[in-house]
Amino acid sequence: MIQDGLKEHGEPMITVSKKKMSAWSGDMLAVLVVPQADGSLHIEEPVLQTYLAKAGKSGDFSGKAGQSFLLYPDDDLPCRRLLFVGLGDKPKSREEIRLAGGLVGQKAMDIKAVTLAVAWSDVDLAMQDMGECCTEGLLLGQYRFSKYKKSIADDEKPVFLKKISFFPHEAVAACRRGVRLGEVAARAGKTARDMANEPGSGWTAEEFAVFGRGLSTKSPITCTVFGTRELRRHKMGGVLAVNQGSEGEAKMVILSYRCPRQDADTLLLVGKGLTFDSGGISLKPGAGMEDMKYDMCGGAAVMAAMAAIGEEQPEHVNVVGVVPATDNMPGPAAVKPGDIISSYSGKTIEVINTDAEGRLLLMDALAYGIKNFKPSAVVDLATLTGAVIIGLGHHYTGLMSNDDGLAAKVQEAGSRCGEPVWRLPLGEEYSKQLKSEVADLKNVGGKPAGTITAAAFLQEFVGETPWVHLDIAGTAWNFTEKSYVPKGPSGIGARTLIDLVRNWA
Repeated sequence: MIQDGLKEHGEPMITVSKKKMSAWSGDMLAVLVVPQADGSLHIEEPVLQTYLAKAGKSGDFSGKAGQSFLLYPDDDLPCRRLLFVGLGDKPKSREEIRLAGGLVGQKAMDIKAVTLAVAWSDVDLAMQDMGECCTEGLLLGQYRFSKYKKSIADDEKPVFLKKISFFPHEAVAACRRGVRLGEVAARAGKTARDMANEPGSGWTAEEFAVFGRGLSTKSPITCTVFGTRELRRHKMGGVLAVNQGSEGEAKMVILSYRCPRQDADTLLLVGKGLTFDSGGISLKPGAGMEDMKYDMCGGAAVMAAMAAIGEEQPEHVNVVGVVPATDNMPGPAAVKPGDIISSYSGKTIEVINTDAEGRLLLMDALAYGIKNFKPSAVVDLATLTGAVIIGLGHHYTGLMSNDDGLAAKVQEAGSRCGEPVWRLPLGEEYSKQLKSEVADLKNVGGKPAGTITAAAFLQEFVGETPWVHLDIAGTAWNFTEKSYVPKGPSGIGARTLIDLVRNWA
């Protein structure tokens, strides 16, 4: 299913060339432009400089970040279209290049280009970063999900790039390495978006299991899937409780990658895989409930990241991904407010609100992963609370952690990927809100600091293991509008996890 979706928006062939960009022939040549200190515009190749000067003299293009100017060149250039894209004054961040790449990708779709060349000069950024981030922006900016649209007019059908050529002015080998990294990360982001875009009836716990098993057939990743029988045997009362009102069987998908090093750290990634959330007996309002198919975006991020890890096969770190998956429905056997359940860890939970179900999935997955894989660090991702949207809007993912060093690593990875996080506090004062009169814990701590008390609940199941919790409820969909982020699911988290693994030390 996801493989079909990836075919829809294509996997273009990407090359990096030492040749002159002005000699390239194809649908569109895009040149990323940095204005000089005096405001003038300059490109080394004379024929392109002529067109750039014309664009500047028109008054419609100054090289400001986000500006673009499309020309149809004469016979002195073999390309059919020439696009200038402004980068602003000496861009130094990876995100600025990613945004420019997304803009180029969108412009290519507007003119239905299938071949594209991209060039730049005078940029204060490492050439590997240039190749990586421009590739990410291009490919993610071309993302579309029209799988279920059966009556699209020919002139409205999306046309995707089939061939992309980069023309760096130096360090061609470094650019090639970056392009390769960008391809893998963009593919992961698109995969996570594909999963999230599927309807709740089209992407179920079983689809998570099928995807995981598929990874094990084409990469050195092993896949284990727990169904109802295994969940009962392991006494995973949280996953089973959430699944009680559902028709379909719950799954826990466990993916493991082992690197060649015997003394390598193990990084555990856990993603909430709630494929549709009605709220259960604590039923959600009808308005906006269709968006609850996105409640599995944490699981999608982990799955997509594990696919990339299986492809790149890092030599310095072991990675385990765990996705507990089910939907949350108000069927006749559904868990009820006031019920008391037992977790994998042995702790008992008083269910106050059945719509606070994600933490019940994660508590079993975290406890199981830590006990059985003994990781050096744990990162979990979940669309866990609406409260994080009130606090941070749709621009930052909420981060809570018991370890400053790990928190800093995740913050840096998010920054490098254009997926920013904001750290919120944890402490005993928040944990006190979870005390129950009849069980070890309540599953909610009231309205005050709802995002933090949800993390405090999860903290009860990680012990002393360094751990980061990412609440992506505000960023998994309706994320900050960007040239490479479409409306709907953003694919948030997948690229951050990949970057974290790549730079793990």
